[in-house]
Amino acid sequence: MIALLQRVSEASVLVNENSSNPSLSGEIGAGILALIAVERGDSEAQADRLLQRILAYRIFDDENGRMNLNLRQAGGQLLLVSQFTLAANTNSGNRPSFTPAADPAEGKRLFDYLLDNARRELGEVPSGCFGAHMQVSLVNDGPVTFSLRVPPPA
Repeated sequence: MIALLQRVSEASVLVNENSSNPSLSGEIGAGILALIAVERGDSEAQADRLLQRILAYRIFDDENGRMNLNLRQAGGQLLLVSQFTLAANTNSGNRPSFTPAADPAEGKRLFDYLLDNARRELGEVPSGCFGAHMQVSLVNDGPVTFSLRVPPPA
């Protein structure tokens, strides 16, 4: 499983579900926007470990201006958005291959599992809509962006 973390001042996601009028699916103030991709072979174990890493990752400044605080310590919010393109193989050619990504049904199941567990840990966790066309807006604070990966078993 892959997460692209962006430390944000604010972020939101609009969903275009069969309409030209997008609706607000989720928004946060200061915190982390996490774009999530599920890879073939991922299971609940990868989702559990990825969530632990997201919640423990120290990307917020302490009183000395050093990145020493995690999401909870900083009092930040979390917005989860599925993005299967993060799992693309871009090693050759001019067109990405999506064979490393999980099939849509398994991707949705594991994204929902991750989201449910995040909500158990944090309470309210807004999200995008799996498989929908979305418009994500953010103000990246820093800019600060990190890629985390918990690979499927070999």
